[in-house]
Amino acid sequence: MSTAHVPVAIIGAGLGGLTAARVLHVHGIQPAVFEREASATARSQGGMLDIHEVSGQQALRAAGLHDEFRALVHEGGQALRLLGADGTVHLTIPDDGSGGRPEVDRGDLRGLLLNSLPDGTVRWGRKVTGARPLGDGRHEVTFDDGSAVTTGLLIGADGAWSRIRPLLSDAKPAYTGISFVETDLFEADARHPRSAALVGGGSLMALGHERGFLAHRETDGSLHVYTALKTDENWLDTIDFTDPDTAKAAVLARFEGWDDDLRGLVADADTITPRRIHALPVGHRWDRVPGVTLLGDAAHLMSPFAGEGANLALLDGAELALAVAAHPGDTEAALAAYEQALFPRGEASAAESAAHLATMFGERGLEETVGFFTRIAAA
Repeated sequence: MSTAHVPVAIIGAGLGGLTAARVLHVHGIQPAVFEREASATARSQGGMLDIHEVSGQQALRAAGLHDEFRALVHEGGQALRLLGADGTVHLTIPDDGSGGRPEVDRGDLRGLLLNSLPDGTVRWGRKVTGARPLGDGRHEVTFDDGSAVTTGLLIGADGAWSRIRPLLSDAKPAYTGISFVETDLFEADARHPRSAALVGGGSLMALGHERGFLAHRETDGSLHVYTALKTDENWLDTIDFTDPDTAKAAVLARFEGWDDDLRGLVADADTITPRRIHALPVGHRWDRVPGVTLLGDAAHLMSPFAGEGANLALLDGAELALAVAAHPGDTEAALAAYEQALFPRGEASAAESAAHLATMFGERGLEETVGFFTRIAAA
């Protein structure tokens, strides 16, 4: 087994890991990022993200990329329509152009961060098989290609099922009670005009009976849809997703009586993919362990119903890198300062996400969600 040493090892080239790498680079510190995917284009990066002024945008300013980020924004993407199961529109919120929570394509944002790093920063095709302490704050990380690295600062930015988290915590993600079925409708205006008109230029939410559709228009003109249900953890296993027509029929059977145009977001879809929603315990934290920490979903995985996950990953990455830069030669002081802010920030957002899940998929989910957004719009 070949072993190399890197001063700073970041495991995971998602938004948080890349932000940490970029801010470290801005401050003259060159990390190595290890990513299990074979390349930057190995898979689709998902749908749109609303990037918040006080978190995600703050991180991008620290990274020196805010102007470039603004060029990626989907104008009009903050608009929202909220419907009931029968297709009745209960609330329409236009995009006010304030830029407080602008929408951007996740893949475009990841590309911006990747392109801001020196060539060779990200080591692709490096799937972690293990990590162990070596003493004095040093760690060894092994990969499935037989290679290994040692490092004086190990950063777990490797998501929900982090291989670095066990160095710090025994916590594991638990099923939240909500399952998603993701669908895409490509070239929506030309190929799916009724669905395109339904969603509009921004986002759509349709809620009722402890289930719903969450959809948004992407910058390439496609629609990305999350069909969400409160259901048993094993329900998705009863569906054959290798047969799209069979899978669509199984999902739509849970939406009998719903408006035909809403059902069309599944019936007419070009793709269909299952996904269970997991979360770490609200308030997840750990005792200080020399030389290692976590960020993003690895630290505080939560449901997506407050729109905070990606924003916190960006902010975590920036704050961690700034702490390291502010404490040259004293990794422990940097990690202690970072985690002191990380834990309450993550706990507050995780609690908010859990509360929104309970609201949206409760017995009065539509009414309470309309009330929530009405209050937000009036503030």
